[in-house]
Amino acid sequence: MLVHSRKGRWATWVVFFALFLPLFALPLLVILAASFATNWSGAFPSGPTAGHYSSAVRGESLQALTTSLVTAVTASVLALVVGSWAALAAAALRKRGRQVLDALFMLPVAVPSVVVGLAVLVAFSKPPMLLNGTRWIVIVAHTVLITAFAYQSVSAAITRLDPMYEQAAASLGARPAYVLWRVRLPLLLPSLNAAAGLCFALSMGELSATMMLYPPDWMPLPVQIFTATDRGSLFTGSAVAVVLMGTTLLVLLGVSRIRTKASYR
Repeated sequence: MLVHSRKGRWATWVVFFALFLPLFALPLLVILAASFATNWSGAFPSGPTAGHYSSAVRGESLQALTTSLVTAVTASVLALVVGSWAALAAAALRKRGRQVLDALFMLPVAVPSVVVGLAVLVAFSKPPMLLNGTRWIVIVAHTVLITAFAYQSVSAAITRLDPMYEQAAASLGARPAYVLWRVRLPLLLPSLNAAAGLCFALSMGELSATMMLYPPDWMPLPVQIFTATDRGSLFTGSAVAVVLMGTTLLVLLGVSRIRTKASYR
C-alpha cells in the first residue's frame, strides 16, 4: 500500500469500509435478503422462503437466462474480434489516425445507451439489413455498446508490448502474418482474456438499449427483472436478480482462471 504507517493503514481501511458497505455491499445484501422474503413491512424482511428461486431457475426465467448467456457470449466474441482487429490496425497508424479511430470506437460509450438502441433500431429496420424483430438486432446493439471496452483494453496492451519479440521474429525471416499469429496475439492473450470478461459482464447487465429492441421470443434476463418489479413482484425479481449476479460471477470466475504462457512473462 502507499500508506506505510500503521495508523494510516487503519484509517484507510476504515474509510474504505465506510464507503464500500453503504454504497456497494448494502444494496446487494438488501436484494439477497428480499429474494428470501415474502413480506417487508418493517426494518427487516419477514416470512423467509426459498420459493422465489424455484420460479427463478425454471420456465420463462430459465429461458431468459439462456437468452442472456447466448447474447452475452456472442456479443463478447464479436466485440473482441472487431475491437482487437481495430486496435492492431490503429497501432500501425499515425497519431492523427489513431485519435480518429479512438473517437469512433468511444462514441457509443459517450452517448446514452438508449440513443445507441434507437440508432440501431432505425438503421436495421429496413432492407437490405432488416434485423428488427429478430435476436440479431439485440446482439448487434450489445456488440456496439461493448466493443469500445475491448478496443481500449487491447490498445493499452499493445502500447506495453516489447517490440524486441517482433523484431527478433522478423530478423529470423518470419512473415508479418506469422509474427501476428505466433508472437503478438499470444502476448496479448492476458489482455484479451480480461477484455472478454469485461464485455461479458457488461452485456449480461445491459437494459436500456435492450428494452427498445428485444422481440417477444428473445427476452434477456435484465428485461424480465424489470418487468417483474414493474408489476410489483419485488421478491421474485430480487431472486431472479440474484441468479443473474451469481451466473455472471461464476462465468467471470471461470474466465479469470484461464492462464496463458504470456501471463507468466
